[in-house]
Formats: sequence, structure tokens, C-alpha cells
Amino acid sequence: MTPTPLPYAKAPVVGEVNVPGSKSETNRALVLAALADGPSVLEGTLESRDTTLMMDALHALGVSIERNGASVRVNPPVRYTGAHSIDCGLAGTVMRFVPPIAMLADGATGFVGDPHASERPMGPLLDGLRQLGAVVTGDRLPFRISPPADYRASVSIDASGSSQFISGLLLIGARLPEGLTLRHTGKRLPSRPHIEMTTSMLRERGVQVAEPDDRTWRVSHGPIGAADTRIEPDLTNASVFLAAAAITGGSVTVPGWPARSLQPGAMFLDVVERMGATVTHGRGSVKVSGDGSLRGVDVDLTKASELTPVVAALGALAEGTTTISGVAHIRGHETDRLAALRTELHRVGCAAEETDDGLRITGSADLRPAILHAYADHRMAHFAALLALRVRGVGIDDIACTSKTMPRFPQDWAGLIG
Repeated sequence: MTPTPLPYAKAPVVGEVNVPGSKSETNRALVLAALADGPSVLEGTLESRDTTLMMDALHALGVSIERNGASVRVNPPVRYTGAHSIDCGLAGTVMRFVPPIAMLADGATGFVGDPHASERPMGPLLDGLRQLGAVVTGDRLPFRISPPADYRASVSIDASGSSQFISGLLLIGARLPEGLTLRHTGKRLPSRPHIEMTTSMLRERGVQVAEPDDRTWRVSHGPIGAADTRIEPDLTNASVFLAAAAITGGSVTVPGWPARSLQPGAMFLDVVERMGATVTHGRGSVKVSGDGSLRGVDVDLTKASELTPVVAALGALAEGTTTISGVAHIRGHETDRLAALRTELHRVGCAAEETDDGLRITGSADLRPAILHAYADHRMAHFAALLALRVRGVGIDDIACTSKTMPRFPQDWAGLIG
């Protein structure tokens, strides 16, 4: 694959970027619309590989989906049909949200994915489906699911590896004959805001979800109401553009920023402000401004682990040490992100070490050019693009991987940097 040079910022980056819809919200809304008691229209949906994989997966199970740009009409079937082979790509939401729906189908369903997909943790979710009565062949992709002869209603799993294990089961809880009682047995639970997004979206559709304690959920049996929905911009993707302003001493505005959001990416504003940037909230927008200097921070990203690559890039260009904690589970993301970030930081001459649950990065003003590796991971490409703003001669071996959540990233990035 031919490496792609990444833009160097010859001047402070100034501009406005319209960020496409949230992947997390889009794929949850698609699943809930597919499980609903009538048709739904979703506006502002993300157009990307992950969301296309989700729509294709739901269609394979018998869901009718009509797409017109960012507007999608979803009509659930009378009964879901088994599918010979559903392609999950490298999308965690597809491989963890769709198999529970396959439990409701009239026959067996097979699941496959990209070459690296077999490295992503799946065991706790598949064990949960077995506890509900499904017959599951395999513990990682590829695997096959046959619906239960009798549905059970209680599941206990260790979701320390991914909050998506919890969300995937909660999404179908109301469709089970006796509802669902779900318990997390592990010591810690990452990305809890993503679970809160799931429960909030269920409640908005009339589903009763009780949380008797911080590791137990009870979903009552009943209909999932059809709901026309508008999707928020993806705040984690927005963080890449806002970080460009902090790094170069510029000013970047993202319109459509919600006043309140359950997206973990909203946490970026607090982090970048602590690192020395200025955050200004407008009416329906947010602006980040910088003076070109950044300071290292200690930051716990347990609730927003997908921000790790962006914060790591900021830390590499900051004065002092940045310690990122609470993100051990991202070793099981699209790639082992902690190992990948450490390796690529070393490649540009930045001192970085892995800890038990994160990274310790010593910033430097004397980084060297290099062709960085993306590991088929869109967030690693964002990381490289940020480093390139201050280090002339940085490139990436796979810019196309950004199509996972932001197909126009190369064009939008080049347009912003100039």
C-alpha cells in the first residue's frame, strides 16, 4: 500500500468543520428501529463502512431499509430470518449488537469479519447468548448462532473487555419472552456512558429499564416503540479537528455540538482545556482555540477510551508528561491500541511506555518524520494526522481505513489544514 503524506500546518489552523453523525448513536438507532413495533425514519445518520455493515446485516435478517443520503427508513419484519453469512467487517457494534437479534430469527445465522476481527473479544457476549438458550458454535469470529428452543431471562457476564457486551444484550431484552436480568461480574466496567446511551435510547422508545445497582440491569418484556430520530454529530470524530486548533495555535469551530450529550466524546473539551486550550460554547456550536503551547496532564479515560489516540498525540506534542489511565480494554479494539500507540510514538522519537491500564508519554519538541502504521484502525490514522501538523514529513500507510467512521476524512482534513 502506497503511503500517504499528511498535511503539515504552515500556519495556525482556522476554520469550521461539519462533522457527520455519531457512529454509536446511528448503529444503536438502526438496531432499535429494526426491533421496533413499526417503521422509523432516522435523520442525520452517519454514512460510513460501519453503518453500511450494520444496515446490510439487518437487511440479511429480514429488515427492510431504504437509504436516501443521511436519511434512513427502517421497517422491521414480522419475523427475522436466519442468514448464511453476515459480514461484521471490523465493526464492534455489528459483531456485538447483531448476534443477539439473530437469536430471534427463524433459523441459524453465520457471522464472519475482516482478518483482524477474530482478534476482537467476543467470548462474554457469546456466553451470554448461550445462557439465554442459544446454540453458539465458536468463541470468536467466525461463529454461528442458532435460536433457542426455550428462551431464558437471566445472564451474568464479565464485560470488562467491552461495554458493548452489555449494550448488545440490553438492546434485545424487551423482545425476550420474560425480559432480561443482566449482571456484570467483573471488577470494572469501561465506557459506561455508552451503556447509558443504550438505556436512554431504550427508555425513549417506551422500554422499562431498571438499574437496582451499578452492575445490574432489568429490562421488562414489552414493545419497543418506533421513533423518528435525528442523530447527533460524532463528538469523538470532532475531537480530531478541534485538537488541530490546540496543536497549532489556531481556532476551529464544530457546529451542531449538543448542549447536553451522552456521547463519551464530549469529555474531550475538558481534557483539551486542561492541556491549555480555550473552549468557547456558542449557540449550537463549540470552538477550541489555542496559543500553540500544550502541557502534559494525568487523565483517566475510562469513560471515553476512544479519545486515547487523540490525547496521546496531544501528549506527544505537549511540554511535560501525559499519563492516560483506565483504558486497558483498548488492547482489544480494532487493534491493540496501547501497543500500537507506543510503537508509533517511538517511531517518531517520542518517549512512551505502556502501563497496566494506559500510557505514559513524555512530550518532545524534537520529533522526527516517519511513515506511521494505521493497523487498519481509523483512530490511529487520526493520531498520525495530528502529529503531522507539527512534524514535517509524517505520512500514514493506510489513510483509507478512516472510511470506517468518516469516509471524507482525508478531504475534510486537507480542506481544514489548507
